[in-house]
Amino acid sequence: MVYFCLTNKKHCLLKNILSLLINQSFQLNNLMQESNRLNLLANFIGNKLTAKMEMELRDGNIKKENWLTMTQELSFQKFIEQSDLLEELKYYFNEKAELRHIETQGPFVFNYYKNVPERNSKRYQALGHLLEQYIYELLEKVCQLQKVYIPPEADKEPRSFFFMSEKAFTNHHSPLLILLQDHGVFRAGQWSQRAIVHHGLQHGSQIPCIQMALQAHYDVIVLNPNDNFVDLKIEKEWKGLSKQKIESSSLKMVEIESFFSLQKPLQCIPKRCSNTPEEHMTYVWDYFISKTEGKDVAFIVHGYGGLVFMDLLVHRKSEVMSKVYAVALIDSQHHVRHQLGSDVQLLAWIKHHCREWVTSRKPLNKPAVTVLKKEFPMVSAGTEKYDLAPSSSLQSIFKYFKKALRAKTNINSSHVPIVTRSSTKI
Repeated sequence: MVYFCLTNKKHCLLKNILSLLINQSFQLNNLMQESNRLNLLANFIGNKLTAKMEMELRDGNIKKENWLTMTQELSFQKFIEQSDLLEELKYYFNEKAELRHIETQGPFVFNYYKNVPERNSKRYQALGHLLEQYIYELLEKVCQLQKVYIPPEADKEPRSFFFMSEKAFTNHHSPLLILLQDHGVFRAGQWSQRAIVHHGLQHGSQIPCIQMALQAHYDVIVLNPNDNFVDLKIEKEWKGLSKQKIESSSLKMVEIESFFSLQKPLQCIPKRCSNTPEEHMTYVWDYFISKTEGKDVAFIVHGYGGLVFMDLLVHRKSEVMSKVYAVALIDSQHHVRHQLGSDVQLLAWIKHHCREWVTSRKPLNKPAVTVLKKEFPMVSAGTEKYDLAPSSSLQSIFKYFKKALRAKTNINSSHVPIVTRSSTKI
């Protein structure tokens, strides 16, 4: 009897252990199946994300190739032929958007007339004017931007203009990017005329920046702060070179000699509302940018453009502080002490909303603090060449904009009151 009880107890114990092992085996099997499902799901999502990233990268490359192709279709040589300077300026933009000689495929040569610097300077000036007209066409036909004359009502007098994307003031869901260039002889669409001539459109023009902004769903305004006056004598010469068709080579040489002779600057007529870069910026802000409702505004400013932006900040303080969420300055020529003074509010604002990319030996985006400037974060532009700083720092700037916009959105979301049942009672 005792033996039977013991045996029965052992049997029960073994039965319990066996049951426990079976249950654990089932659980382990379920865990393995779940793990396999999760791995499959992770692989599926990973593959989808990778495919999406590859597609976006491919699309970006396609868009880049498209605008490079269009620059060739919109021939620069057409402008040279219309100006009757084909013999002196045998240049075109190749498939990499680099300026090359038609016959030698070499880069631009300044010293075309041996030991005649004045004529070489005039030839370079003529090239700059043709580049200006060519890039205006690229802004309209490649970037699909619209030219807006200012003031709109002054159609019977010399006036300036700027470019903007079609829905820049009506699409309230997209941020607005404003490009403000350095001072110089170049006009809208250019960071540096010298960089275009020696390094190509990808480095000297604003087209890659505009394309990147449009691809990231920004609206764009391209300012024209250096278009301040009309020199009637030079304008007459440009038009004469564009319209006259000279058949005789000797007569053509007389015309070229006349054009490249030294000219005295006279009869300069200032353009109303755009006499200076500061006036141009203020007018576009007052009559266009400030009118937009709910737009998040960002600036990219280069060189003297930084001084122009700080001037706007001082004179339109509350508007700029409320609308602008980020400013990317590139080798800026602003002076905080002279422009902002000791205004604590402005100093605090630029510290949190501005970042500067400076020419440096350091790799792109590495801290690059200087003794003279400490008012906001400064990082390397990834190059020591002033003319190449805008193109070199573009990727870093757009990452900064993305992060700044996300932070602004999060702050705005946290300020939205939560509607409860009790709050709706009257």
